[in-house]
Amino acid sequence: MSAAVLAAAPPRPAHRDPQVLRWLGAYTASTVGDSVYYLALSWAAVSSGSPAQAGLVMAVSAVPRALLLLFGGVIADRLGPRRVVLASDTARCLMTLGLAAVLLATSPGLWLLAAAALVFGAVDAVFLPAVGALPPRIAARDQLARVQGLRGLAYRMGSVLGAPLGGLAVATGGPASAFGAAGALFALSLPLLRALRLRPLPAEEKLPAGEKGEKGEKADGPVLRDLADGLRHLRGHRVLGPLMITILLADLGFVGPLNVGLALLAEQRGWGAPGIGWLLAGFGAGAGAASLLLAVRGRLPRAGATLGWTMILGAAAVAALAFAPRLPVAVAVAVAVGLLAGVSGALCHALVQTECDPAYLGRVSAVSSLGSLGLAPLGMPLTGAAAGLWGTGPVFVAGAAVCALSGAFALTVPSLRRAELPR
Repeated sequence: MSAAVLAAAPPRPAHRDPQVLRWLGAYTASTVGDSVYYLALSWAAVSSGSPAQAGLVMAVSAVPRALLLLFGGVIADRLGPRRVVLASDTARCLMTLGLAAVLLATSPGLWLLAAAALVFGAVDAVFLPAVGALPPRIAARDQLARVQGLRGLAYRMGSVLGAPLGGLAVATGGPASAFGAAGALFALSLPLLRALRLRPLPAEEKLPAGEKGEKGEKADGPVLRDLADGLRHLRGHRVLGPLMITILLADLGFVGPLNVGLALLAEQRGWGAPGIGWLLAGFGAGAGAASLLLAVRGRLPRAGATLGWTMILGAAAVAALAFAPRLPVAVAVAVAVGLLAGVSGALCHALVQTECDPAYLGRVSAVSSLGSLGLAPLGMPLTGAAAGLWGTGPVFVAGAAVCALSGAFALTVPSLRRAELPR
């Protein structure tokens, strides 16, 4: 078969591409490992100190992640996303297995658990941008929206499988067993990542074959200069600049009320722990359905406008949660919240992937993750304090207002409203 025929051959669908499936398997193993790790850490912290101390241990991961996330994006673009993800999962594997060994030998103090949480947060700061930068290096541009749908399904699977797996490990062998299971899952991702063969960037076409697909656009010079270059790329982009503002507003309005508010709502209405379980299950089912929709269809028409309207409708659903009189009604509303938030979130990720120059994707992914993974978790205590002062209802309504503002902003910026995903 001639080279011209091969070049004209259509790319494989994402769900049949071995490269995408390897990446998806590694991402799923790593996501499940994350869930098991956090459950093990929370159990070990509760067993070693007071609830307040345990909460502090769980929160410290967010500090280095928030402070270092933008620099993690620079590292991902400099060294190449595959290398950074490999190094990050290796570090997480060794750290969790080391914690398991320590717990088997002795009872560590809270200081050791807090130190491990800090290290884990710092590793996350380089892992998250690199994961976001990998899809354009393994899939054709017209398959990136489908890849984001598959990624969303893998993330939901990690959340669903991680908690019971971690609970079973804790029940059978204590936190040491759960840390060991998390380490094994991180280890499982390593051979899959090593088997990836990445597409070279245009700047890499003249490199030797063994170096293609490994390095970013730049590998030297001051780190701050690279960071400034990435921020300039965002500021000057007609779609990405407004999209980052939209994502940040949505994260600030969504993360606190949904993570803190659902538990408070279930407690105030007398639904108890089973109630919050049903609410989270409803949200997860809706978000999973949204990811499946994008994975099957491959794209949604009028992506920018759809993004804005689903954010506004999702904001209305968030506000409605505060007034749901009974648990079945609240669960149905939670399904709607998950579906609408899942669609808008998947479209945000897909537009980032398709609009961004791959040489800047680590830095752009870092900026897009800064709200939900860096800044919003630090605001959760403020959300709890506000709920204590004014009640759960006003917190949901205020969060919904910010989410609606993000959707309205997306609709008022012509370049973002008219953005489309590639066919």
